[in-house]
Amino acid sequence: MKRSNPTVREGVKTTSNRIALVSHEFIGNDSYDYEQKYPEDAPFEEAAPAARVWRTYNDESRNHDANMVEESRDNVDVLLVFAGLFSAVVTTFVVQTSQSLQPDYAAMSASLLYESVLVQRAIANGSPVDTIAPSPLNPTIAFVPATTDVWVNGLWFTSLFLSLTTALVAVLVKQWLHHYVALPSGTPRDRSFTRQFRYAGFQKWHVQVIIGLLPVLMHLALAIFLSGLVIFLQPL
Repeated sequence: MKRSNPTVREGVKTTSNRIALVSHEFIGNDSYDYEQKYPEDAPFEEAAPAARVWRTYNDESRNHDANMVEESRDNVDVLLVFAGLFSAVVTTFVVQTSQSLQPDYAAMSASLLYESVLVQRAIANGSPVDTIAPSPLNPTIAFVPATTDVWVNGLWFTSLFLSLTTALVAVLVKQWLHHYVALPSGTPRDRSFTRQFRYAGFQKWHVQVIIGLLPVLMHLALAIFLSGLVIFLQPL
């Protein structure tokens, strides 16, 4: 009869010990090993209000929701800050350029006053008054803004609208996320039902899609603003 090699037996024993140690580390001490984390349910109590299945569901959903909400909240916070700063910049430009869409009564008064001075000077010199050219700024003529002014203000008002819309939706999304992660009260089964109801509403209203569209709105607002800026700088 052939004897077994002691070296082989020692190697097999060492390998077995390592496997047992690894199994203990990844199974026995695993926080997701719910069979050890929660006691076994009594017979016919597997769906009771405090059953292990509801506790397991709450733990798994809590980890899933924490990662999802943290990522979404970070994206929304960045967009909210950028939208606020961008809206302030666009508002500054709009306040200045919107004045070109209405008559400049200060320039009109100065032009009429200058025309009056020319008339008085002509009378004093005995020159005919008809030789004085009338002022092009006449309050009786309907005011028509320049085409470039209309385009610039139209583009910048559109950009401001998109930026403010992004900020408003970002605030609403933050409220949704805050309500979504709020801990409900009640038994583990009640908390599971409440969480599933919130998650179903989260998916029904496509909150993740809305969050993904917010950067698109900001990019569009920025592109429209730059287009208006190019038109504004052309006459300079």
